[in-house]
Amino acid sequence: MRVYISRVNEETREPVVVPHGELAPELLRAVVESYVLREGTDYGEREIALEDKVARVIAQLKRGDAEIVFDPDTDTVSIVRTTARRGEDGGRPGRD
Repeated sequence: MRVYISRVNEETREPVVVPHGELAPELLRAVVESYVLREGTDYGEREIALEDKVARVIAQLKRGDAEIVFDPDTDTVSIVRTTARRGEDGGRPGRD
């Protein structure tokens, strides 16, 4: 899936935060679903349904605990904890 962001600074090519509220609900769900389906997304010892994983990440986005980030160098979209963007921790969203 590709999401094109027009606000990329072509000189610095720094990652761009994509406000989740600016995405259509279907696109937001597709971005989150793609994220939670990536290999390496770990939710602990018990299996959690895809719907629950998606709902948890969307809730974190709405609370401001996580944000969608587009990296123009790799042409990828990821979801990171807001504290990780500030360098406070390296955790991935998905666990409440």
